[in-house]
Amino acid sequence: MKGKKELAVAALQNGTVIDHIPSSALFKAVKILGIEELDTHVTIGNNLNSKKLGTKGIIKVADVEFPEATLNRIALIAPTAVVNIIRDFEVVEKHPVQLPDTIVGIVKCGNPKCITNNEPMKTRFEVVDRENVTISCHYCGHSVSNKDAQID
Repeated sequence: MKGKKELAVAALQNGTVIDHIPSSALFKAVKILGIEELDTHVTIGNNLNSKKLGTKGIIKVADVEFPEATLNRIALIAPTAVVNIIRDFEVVEKHPVQLPDTIVGIVKCGNPKCITNNEPMKTRFEVVDRENVTISCHYCGHSVSNKDAQID
């Protein structure tokens, strides 16, 4: 084994690989995508070496192609993430996630007086700063950065 530095993970025949997730955001991404509910093969790697990020996380999900809108939800906490769609062991699509203008039902508002914390309704945030990834509650105006966002 001397000289071997590769992680041995089975190749996907079909499915989705989400790469370049900051290590600190990996488990938030797992939650946002609902991966714990899946009954297919899932491989999660964390704190892997990355030239761009220092360390990164990766998620491989067999036999699932997530809708683009679902994948883009993780752009909130992992704007560097890259999605690879695999078919017959080949990457057929590769693209970065894109932050939607509005984020519904993912982030808990940090304002205890916000209506979303006192009534049974989904939260709704608008993106106010794409570069620093800051969002603002549609109902009370409370702003939060992606690093401080509480995933609901």
